[in-house]
Amino acid sequence: MRQPVGKLLLFGATGDLSQRMLLPSLYGLHADGLLPEGLTITGTARSDKDDAGFREFARAALDEFLSADRKNDSAVAGFLARLYYQPLDASNTVGFAALKDKVGDISGGLAIFLSTAPWLFGPTIKGLEAAGLTGANVRIGLEKPLGFDLQSSREVNDIVAEAFPEDRTFRIDHYLGKETVQNILALRFGNSLFEPVWNAQGIDHVQITVSETVGLEGRAEYYDGVGALRDMVQNHMLQLVALIAMEPPARFDGTAIRDEKVKVLRSLRPIRDAEVTSLTVTGQYGDGASKGEIVKGYDAELGKQSDTETFVAIKAHVDNWRWHGVPFYLRTGKRLAERRSEIVIQFKPVPHSIFAERGAQLQSNTLVIRLQPEEYVRLLVMAKQPGLDRDGVRLREVPLNLSLEHEFAGTRRRIAYERLLLDLVEGDPTLFVRRDEVEAQWEWIDAIRRGWDTAGVKPKPYASGSWGPTASVALTERDGVTWHE
Repeated sequence: MRQPVGKLLLFGATGDLSQRMLLPSLYGLHADGLLPEGLTITGTARSDKDDAGFREFARAALDEFLSADRKNDSAVAGFLARLYYQPLDASNTVGFAALKDKVGDISGGLAIFLSTAPWLFGPTIKGLEAAGLTGANVRIGLEKPLGFDLQSSREVNDIVAEAFPEDRTFRIDHYLGKETVQNILALRFGNSLFEPVWNAQGIDHVQITVSETVGLEGRAEYYDGVGALRDMVQNHMLQLVALIAMEPPARFDGTAIRDEKVKVLRSLRPIRDAEVTSLTVTGQYGDGASKGEIVKGYDAELGKQSDTETFVAIKAHVDNWRWHGVPFYLRTGKRLAERRSEIVIQFKPVPHSIFAERGAQLQSNTLVIRLQPEEYVRLLVMAKQPGLDRDGVRLREVPLNLSLEHEFAGTRRRIAYERLLLDLVEGDPTLFVRRDEVEAQWEWIDAIRRGWDTAGVKPKPYASGSWGPTASVALTERDGVTWHE
């Protein structure tokens, strides 16, 4: 049962994430009357601001990042009136008493959103505890990164668990808040069409691509210590694998769905040291052209030489009955040819073509689930071309299209953080990541990184604006598979 809180506390309230996502999302919820009546939002960060200064900061963020049709003077004024601010050095527990005073009475419940450097997790939790901000009616939302391997992830989660039990800990993966990601569940479990063939008997392979055209974009220091495998595959991409591959949950709730996801993550076949060079490809972007402009390579952008991978492609397997022998091809990278997040389900061919003697060629059905920049579900099916067929039957692949933007044109498209912040405020854990999921993800990722270290794998160069190293093409073409481009 959902229990909305009366207070929200935002750490990192003057940071980039807050400006671009959190404040506009909270405003959107306020403008639509979805935030609890009387909910106050207290921001905190190192910046030396008062309430008025933070409200001006928030107003500027809304001016810059809200679309014109969402700006409403009355709604903005009402939202700003909810905002308060307390400066804080989170590394020093002394300031937390003043923060507690600023937040005020939390008998109606408190939700904390923690977006901070990983090394600050420990002091922050200790400070919250000392100030009495970790009681039974307080829940915490944790923005990544939560560690950079299994061991550090466990250390962070242990620190959090000292003050917040699992049922009051909400780990955020913003991909799970995307409308199209949730549509995977609707597609699979709301239609009788797909589930009978959603297995090794019906599916040849699965491809998941998350490609970006941008480079470091001000994240140089963080990204160089992390790389594409930890930054994208460990969280977003493995969560997509789990949603595609999971067994049908008994009901739509946080426990049932996350139980099924963790089974998939624990079923990922470990990639052993001897296999990393044949099952994975790493790359790093060099000079090239992106969106019509000449751009520098990674090392030049970073200002030093580095072996950090900005591209990774993996051939993965889920070792269970449903997916036996079905490869999952994953790839992600920066400075690639286009910005795209999509899942491609390639079905197996029909067992016998009745049209072959009449000259027709069949293509296997393909289901494309596009998450961004457009949002659609497209099923490619075979249809007969019009004609008298005197020279043979002509079949052609045609798309059955469900454009979410078109079909739901009258419905406002919400950004992922709106849903996730509202779920945090209301206490619905369904779209948040449980600790056992995180640890299963890290276990699989750490084995790959160990293999790279053992084999001395260095990222292969690729030109900015391309689809990555040519070795990633070979990764699929050895199996007779082509990347969906």
